[in-house]
Amino acid sequence: MSEKTRKKNKVKISDALEQVVNPPETKNSDTHAVGVDIGTSKIVIATKEDGKEDYTSQLNAFISVDYSKFTENILKQNNISHHKRDNSLLVYGNGAAILANMLNSETRRPMRHGLLNPKEPNAIDIIKGIIDDLVPNSNNKGTQLSFSIPGAQTDNETDIIYHEAILKRHLDTKGYNSAGINEGLAVVFAELEQENFTGIGISAGGGMCNVCLAYLSVPLISFSINKGGDFIDEAVASVTGEVSTRVREIKENNLNLLQKPNNEIEDALHIYYDNLIISLVKAMKENITGKSKAPRVDAPIPIVLSGGTVKPKGFKDRFEKFLKEEEFPMEISNIKIADDPLNATAKGALIAAMYEN
Repeated sequence: MSEKTRKKNKVKISDALEQVVNPPETKNSDTHAVGVDIGTSKIVIATKEDGKEDYTSQLNAFISVDYSKFTENILKQNNISHHKRDNSLLVYGNGAAILANMLNSETRRPMRHGLLNPKEPNAIDIIKGIIDDLVPNSNNKGTQLSFSIPGAQTDNETDIIYHEAILKRHLDTKGYNSAGINEGLAVVFAELEQENFTGIGISAGGGMCNVCLAYLSVPLISFSINKGGDFIDEAVASVTGEVSTRVREIKENNLNLLQKPNNEIEDALHIYYDNLIISLVKAMKENITGKSKAPRVDAPIPIVLSGGTVKPKGFKDRFEKFLKEEEFPMEISNIKIADDPLNATAKGALIAAMYEN
């Protein structure tokens, strides 16, 4: 990068950072239970005070910019989360998205497919930094905290053990009695209380889709597939030549899966959304019918869809269509979108922590 370009970027950086909502300062908390959704795209904390749930989130991403004292001071003045590494500043959380858009660059993820990203040497430090911004230290020793972990796949069970242990160790140092909860089960806890916590919870996030079939809150089957919002963004960007950031913007703001595509990007989004949903439905059927002792549930059960990937209009309709075509082995009573798709996992984790308390 030339000196002229570097100076130009410095000015832009200082202007852009004024748009960032400052993350909360790390404080001590008297909260008796906490739920944390540690997702590939975002980390969300859920608490409950005076009978009302409260959610706070940070983008689970970072971007590296050239180090300068000027930029470092601007970051500090605006309370923007960052680490200094050699000749770079690693800006993480919500501020990373502002800088990426301004510099026409891509953010990097400390997690991939729901787990710590082994290809990012700073992944653990970034995750810990975001958690510290969101989760206050506990004043009550042994306060219960539940955090989400992905469902296992045939080739990643050992990775999940490591991922969960790293997170638990850090959260315990903040004064909590922390425990992992399957992400799909958290959705069941959040949305199916009236059904005695019986049904299928699906969390379709950035890195993967997590599924859990539960009966009276007991998980019978849980698994995940390595397709989520990132898969769609990257696939569409690859075939259209557009950057993933732009694809993501169109997906989140304009996409309607019930309407005919208006352009090449929307057409590709339709194609890859269908591919993801078909993969999800087939995996659900295979995991239920493939068990040596398939679970027997006498009454029809509900399915709850949650996560940012389910938000485009028409997702539920496409899911229902492919589920019928696949001749699903269980009778379904109804399919619904979670009341708050982006916060359902954090809410379920909070409920789990409250029950443990």
